[in-house]
Amino acid sequence: MKHWIKQNRGFLIFLLCFGFFRLAIADWNPIPSGSMRPTLLEGDVVLVNRLAYDFKIPLTDAAVVALGNPRRGDVITFTSPVDGVRLIKRLVGVPGDVIEMRNEVLFINGSAAEYTVTQRIVEPLDHGVTVEGLRTIEQIEGNERTVQFLPTIGAKRNFGPITVPADKYFFLGDNRDNSADSRYIGFVPRRLLIGRAHHILVSADIKNDWRPRLDRLGERIQ
Repeated sequence: MKHWIKQNRGFLIFLLCFGFFRLAIADWNPIPSGSMRPTLLEGDVVLVNRLAYDFKIPLTDAAVVALGNPRRGDVITFTSPVDGVRLIKRLVGVPGDVIEMRNEVLFINGSAAEYTVTQRIVEPLDHGVTVEGLRTIEQIEGNERTVQFLPTIGAKRNFGPITVPADKYFFLGDNRDNSADSRYIGFVPRRLLIGRAHHILVSADIKNDWRPRLDRLGERIQ
């Protein structure tokens, strides 16, 4: 064993460095569901900056030092406070914000989002099922993103107003009627934030023929 370790010392050091890099500095995250459509599609693999907010001890939620604060509009990977599953959603409420939704219109601190450039879509679901929907640009608190609504899908379209507690965050999926987000799992503590997703690394159409989506390679996440 000692002889084998000596012979493969360089490779083992590489593995240790690579493991540390992925666990503490940068990571990638496959997108398995449509909760962030149209921003992220099933089959996208996104790059995640683990140092965007905190430097943590690898394999733990223990932060050694804070490096930055999450901002509204960031697309963030985090661990669900309900079941421990890794999720990716858009941050819409930071500590102290008052969040409300009325008939699916988002309000932050009393200001309503504006919706422009609305278009009708046909959205694919599982098992070949499709539903009609609406896709629009949502503008609020200086942020702009494309979101979509699926009126025939049951979702929580009214809540609040609620105040985001200290050291916790409120998330929504861009696919508002098909996302298990903070409307259902509650506020997310900062210690469960993993990192900020910033670019699409690779993408393939996993819902159909697994064909690579070359046009999405390297695309910046808005």
